[in-house]
Amino acid sequence: MNKPLVVIFAAIVLDAVGIGLIFPILPRLLAEVAHTRNIAPYIGIMTALYAAMQFLFAPVLGALSDTFGRRPVLLLSLAGAAANYVLMAFAPQTWLLLLGRAIAGLTSANASVAMAYITDISHEDERARRFGLFNAMFGIGFIVGPVLGGWLGDCWLRLPFMAAAALNACNFLLAWFVLPESRTPARRKISLAALNPLSQLRWAFSMKGLLPVILVFFILSATGEAYGTCWALWGFDTFRWNGLWIGLSLGAFGVCQTLVQALLPGPATRRLGERWAVLAGLACGCLALAAMAFARQGWIVFAIMPVFALGGVGTPAFQALATRQVDPARQGQLQGVLTSTVSLASIISPLAFSAIYLAVQKEWPGAIWLSVIAVHAIAVPLVVLGTRAARPAGLMSPLGE
Repeated sequence: MNKPLVVIFAAIVLDAVGIGLIFPILPRLLAEVAHTRNIAPYIGIMTALYAAMQFLFAPVLGALSDTFGRRPVLLLSLAGAAANYVLMAFAPQTWLLLLGRAIAGLTSANASVAMAYITDISHEDERARRFGLFNAMFGIGFIVGPVLGGWLGDCWLRLPFMAAAALNACNFLLAWFVLPESRTPARRKISLAALNPLSQLRWAFSMKGLLPVILVFFILSATGEAYGTCWALWGFDTFRWNGLWIGLSLGAFGVCQTLVQALLPGPATRRLGERWAVLAGLACGCLALAAMAFARQGWIVFAIMPVFALGGVGTPAFQALATRQVDPARQGQLQGVLTSTVSLASIISPLAFSAIYLAVQKEWPGAIWLSVIAVHAIAVPLVVLGTRAARPAGLMSPLGE
């Protein structure tokens, strides 16, 4: 594995640890700052706000990285993330926490730049495996981050934010001193219209073979947001888990997710193809969700984690398929559009799932996972049609622009 790839993967791990630190303690922090026990709506609003900022700025950062280079955009976003976590660590009011999550969504849009960086330095036949490794590195971060965040939060509720700030500062230094530029910047003049996320989406929709891939990303992301929105609330309401146990459950998922993403995307795609890899993942996810819905003891959640993690095995194949749809000069723009599409789903999904959870919270908290199964069932025919419609890059032509 070449040195730049090692560096970018290390940066991804540190970034994921910083994000994971916050998840276990956010409900308690909101309850303390907002002075209310009914925090489910706040969780939904904050998650949707985070996603909205990703939606707006992922195409912008991707397009800027095509024009000015990946490295300066990554450095700027990492510095902003470190400063933002310090702000959130000392936020005394709810509106400051909301502002902090908005800034966090802006800086986390650099994922599109990291994906474009990997595309730059990878041959086409290596991309599915490396995108799987990208997801695996993120999984490693979620092994450490939530466990550490739960423990630190039990010591002092604000401490995980300080730790996240320190990790992002380390990430900045790593990129500054070690990470080289991955491509020659285009240095073309960039118009204000090019920075409009809606114009970037119109460009993507003009590509016939790209449209079904975007639709699949949208559906899978919408269902995936349910976990970040409801997991901590469900763990407390169903099993009376404290911050440490919520962190341990997320860490266990991170272990399984890392192993799956590091080892299985390549073999699964070769044996099953993109369509059946995604459908097999959906089937595994639904099986695990059904067990979670009816679970009354916490050990059941840990027992089904390996099956649960198999749900994401087809995603790297879709990511690799998408990169073949556009030329190298627009990979940052493409990754920005994909990140923006995922974020658009993330705006809608947290609000919907938090409302559903609020409705079922008193009678049956586990029913939230049955609603996710229902959305998965709707997604199945769309996945089949989308993968059937997708075509190799050589057969595609833009309809517009």
